[in-house]
Amino acid sequence: MGDGLIDRRTGIFLAILFVVVVLVPVGNLVVAPGEAGHVPSHIVALVGKYLTYALLAVSLDLVWGYAGILSLGHGAFFALGGYAMGMHMMREIGARGVYANPELPDFMVFLSYERLPWFWQGFDMFWFACLMVLIVPGLLAFVFGWFAFRSRVTGVYLSIITQALTYALMLAFFRNEMGFGGNNGLTDFRDVLGFPLSADTTRAGLFVLSGLALGLGILAGRWVTTAKFGKVLVAVRDAESRTRFMGYRVEHYKLFVFTVSAMLAGLAGALYVPQVGIINPSEFSPANSIEIVIWVALGGRGTLIGAALGALIVAAGKSWLTANFPEIWLFVLGAAFVLVTIFLPKGVLGLFDGLGFGRSRAPEPEARPEPAE
Repeated sequence: MGDGLIDRRTGIFLAILFVVVVLVPVGNLVVAPGEAGHVPSHIVALVGKYLTYALLAVSLDLVWGYAGILSLGHGAFFALGGYAMGMHMMREIGARGVYANPELPDFMVFLSYERLPWFWQGFDMFWFACLMVLIVPGLLAFVFGWFAFRSRVTGVYLSIITQALTYALMLAFFRNEMGFGGNNGLTDFRDVLGFPLSADTTRAGLFVLSGLALGLGILAGRWVTTAKFGKVLVAVRDAESRTRFMGYRVEHYKLFVFTVSAMLAGLAGALYVPQVGIINPSEFSPANSIEIVIWVALGGRGTLIGAALGALIVAAGKSWLTANFPEIWLFVLGAAFVLVTIFLPKGVLGLFDGLGFGRSRAPEPEARPEPAE
């Protein structure tokens, strides 16, 4: 039941996601304020942000849950995708900025830039920005993975290196000389493709796009992991040396899935930025990447939809707790991670295993692929 592209549990999750993607914008745009079923605009933006977190968690689960690559730097790929989209929206402001410069963003005028840096060229075109959202994180992951996997760096050493990567990027982006707004980052966005970001219709549109991206991300992950390729990934996770001795180029499998995962994370970042209205170097913080790991572990590693569920639960809980009990939020998050690790090793989604919803978890250890031809 769990071997098809859409098993029962995945189908239920996608069906619920579809209903939410339809009803929330309708409740915001069609149902008048004060009437039953109305969804306030701030809730649309908030839940839309949660959906981008869920896609980010799915991207990490793809490498951690199925290939055993515990990345503590996925926040870097998320932030790079966000910066790519933020650069486009900064270029769209044009002469409407505070300094009325048709080419240079306000922060560049303030810092006495004489011309637009070469790496900002092309971001006035939406299609180019969309390509960079995928290419920049994907290229970084490819280059990093090429050296790391060919050197057979694994386990805790690989995790530490990925965390060092995101920390180095955070320090670099804090510098004004980098040309990305320094400590303040990129903000004061006005519109995207001519649609005002403050308009309810734009927020609803971004919400729908985030939901569709999450659904497609899960389907793409299922397509990869349910094919023979996915079975080899699980074998790499459980017995890398044995898989290598069977003739498989393990580093190629790991490099491919790591690159795809980074591109999904970049897409999540690109959808996140217009909904929150800012992107700054704090998104590179190693603590953010560690929190992504907690989402996946809490929801259920090696399930994809469990990772998404974990992100939604933690994000919603964080919003509620920080509003009502801000002083205990971090303690609750830490306690939840410890308790789930001890009592729910399969995550929250593991609770449904005995309720007839079917399996969608990555196969247990000792998965053995056929010898390579």
